[in-house]
Amino acid sequence: MKNLTVCLLSVLLCFFTASCGNQSGNNTIQTRDLPQILQQDTLRVITMYGPISYFLYRDNQMGYEYELAKKLCAEMQVSMQLVVAPDIPTMLQWLQQGKGDLVAYRIPYTHQYKTLVTYTKQEYISNQVLVQAVSDTMRHTVLDLAGATITVPDNSIYYHRLVNLNDEIGGGIHIVACGDTITSDDLVAQVAMHKINYTITDDINARLNKTYFGNIDYNVDISFPQRSAWVVSSHSPQLLEFVNNWTTSDTQKRYLSSLYHKYFQKSKYFEASGFTRIPQPGSISPFDQLFKEYAPTIQWDWRLLAAMAYKESKFNPDAMSWAGACGLMQLMPNTALSLGLDSTQVFFPEKNVAAATAYLQSLSKLFPGIANPQEKTKFVLAAYNAGPGHVFDARALATKYGKNPDVWVDVREYMLKKSDPVFYADPVCRFGYCRGEEPVTYVDVIMQKYAQYKLWAK
Repeated sequence: MKNLTVCLLSVLLCFFTASCGNQSGNNTIQTRDLPQILQQDTLRVITMYGPISYFLYRDNQMGYEYELAKKLCAEMQVSMQLVVAPDIPTMLQWLQQGKGDLVAYRIPYTHQYKTLVTYTKQEYISNQVLVQAVSDTMRHTVLDLAGATITVPDNSIYYHRLVNLNDEIGGGIHIVACGDTITSDDLVAQVAMHKINYTITDDINARLNKTYFGNIDYNVDISFPQRSAWVVSSHSPQLLEFVNNWTTSDTQKRYLSSLYHKYFQKSKYFEASGFTRIPQPGSISPFDQLFKEYAPTIQWDWRLLAAMAYKESKFNPDAMSWAGACGLMQLMPNTALSLGLDSTQVFFPEKNVAAATAYLQSLSKLFPGIANPQEKTKFVLAAYNAGPGHVFDARALATKYGKNPDVWVDVREYMLKKSDPVFYADPVCRFGYCRGEEPVTYVDVIMQKYAQYKLWAK
């Protein structure tokens, strides 16, 4: 167990080094082209934290652009060195300075950027759309927006487009500009939960959010299409040619199809079928005996472990999530391997539960300063769901803003803010973007289910 805890801390340190250390460097680094990249066996990929580009999920590196860049490196037969920048201007500056070879991010086409970098054929077309909940009273065209109340982040591209659209249709749109700490993702979630009526975002972000909230509609375009693409230095013509040829290859197109399905079509919230049942008196699931056997090893109530299994897989031992998490307790492949389980063993209920409780115990050791066991449980659950790094960040933010980092109700506020670049780019944060409502909801649901199970079973 000691080795597992050391391993976890080592992984977190590696992520810290990758996300922060690569950003430094001097300005004498020279721009490289394909021959130098192949000779040095490394492609330096610049990107940004974000829900589509790059993020850490259960301490696994993920993201549409990140995985696509990894595939490119595999085609080039080189390793990838990730360079994480805070914003688009910095990404382009670092590319010009030779601190990276390729920007794997959707850089908008602008006259200014065209003078600085060269756009590749890894291109995207997007436009702004109205996001609304599916109902019988939906708006179907921009002309239907007269009389609608639409909430957007203040001073954002969505706000400015909405102001112009209001003029174009002769007025009537009630525009609500919320604070700049409220993100577009937050507003989409509020639409899905019927807290607000409408918001505006780009269609790529709307498609991603559709995998989280099945009841949203984004079929009303409110802007002209805008192009964006990966970019390279104007001094790297051979790299440009390689990327463009790879982009149009059949191999890349097939990979794009599976990657698109993973991020934009497959539900991010796993819902198993066929394994949920109304518990009989004194019983919760077919695996109660396993929970009773292994919960004491981490000083948990077996019903809490059962509530966690319900949230993870609905008691389906064959479950596999969009991110590759497996089995009854939805262990990520790398975590399972570190606990001694291969790709087949992870689906055996007893091995899965045993490994999950070992992992929970190691996570508990990462919060030695939290004395209250009920509070520590909530932090451990959040860490299991999102990865301990994001929980560390939320605690650091809570401390910075005068809240108690050892009390979940204080920390959850800043976990929710981890999807906002104002907060995840804060110097006290080390692990970047996180869709904070996921671990917060995860903890809430498990604790609610646990309360129910305490009434149902002894």
